[in-house]
Amino acid sequence: MRAHLLALTLALLAAACASSSLPPADAPRTIEPAEAPPPPDPPPSSEPVQPLEPLAAPEPAPPARDPGAPADLTAPPADAERAQSGLVSKVLQPGTGTEHPRSDDFVTVNFAGWMADSGVKFDSSDDRGQAVVFALPKVVKGFGEGLQLMVVGEKRRLWIPGSLAYGDNPRKFGNPYGPLVFDVQLVGIRHPPEAPTVPSDLNAPPGDARKTSSGLVYKVLRPGTGKVHPKSRSNVEVHYSGWTLDGKMFDSSVLRGETASFPLNGVIRGWTEGVQLMVVGEKARFWIPAKLAYGDSPSAGTPSGTLVFDIELVSIKD
Repeated sequence: MRAHLLALTLALLAAACASSSLPPADAPRTIEPAEAPPPPDPPPSSEPVQPLEPLAAPEPAPPARDPGAPADLTAPPADAERAQSGLVSKVLQPGTGTEHPRSDDFVTVNFAGWMADSGVKFDSSDDRGQAVVFALPKVVKGFGEGLQLMVVGEKRRLWIPGSLAYGDNPRKFGNPYGPLVFDVQLVGIRHPPEAPTVPSDLNAPPGDARKTSSGLVYKVLRPGTGKVHPKSRSNVEVHYSGWTLDGKMFDSSVLRGETASFPLNGVIRGWTEGVQLMVVGEKARFWIPAKLAYGDSPSAGTPSGTLVFDIELVSIKD
């Protein structure tokens, strides 16, 4: 009996163990987690698209040495003339003239110029296609000094230190700098015109002068040959000189040796009105009150008060 109970007990324990190792029929089963869905695309941005930084532009290649440059660019010969200023020169071809240019003259020249250290030619009359006219007060010091040593027909080589030219450092890429060498042939000399005489009636227009309703006063000095008057928007070619009432001449195309061209709607009011009274070939004197000129207190360097102009109408361009 005890043996039978023991066997029954062991059987029950074995069944209990077997049943506890199985999951219940309704127990959830474990599975691999599902992949997360991809995140949504971001909304379009309102910020402007930034372009890529541009590539740096390559440095331009330096100009090449001129194969026709003189061999003695950096070593003037022993027989060259040396001035106290540092200018060195040598006559290559004697001239036929006897007069030397003055410091205020206009000169006509054929020339070529090189940078001495590199042999680069930076300018020439051949490249321009014609002889060139220079006003000596406006050229570099060494060029002006050298030309004043010359006579018409002469050809001369000039070695000009940077201090008498454009300096020893370049102002911008391509500009000449440092010591320069020029071959120059003097073709002609023209003296500047004499300064116009200061009018004796600056402060007192003569009795036969005419006055307009605006306050402009004028007198014809020489009748013209034309029949047509410029309009307020015409482009005109003129010769002129202008003075302040103290006799100081502040501008003159005559002294520059060349006419000037202006649109009449781009000048002072006294000019616009006065030149329309003229015909081609006429020369007139105008007394222009401050209100028709630059006023009584213009910016520095601008003539003030009543101004007096002698104007010659050379042509009407339209």
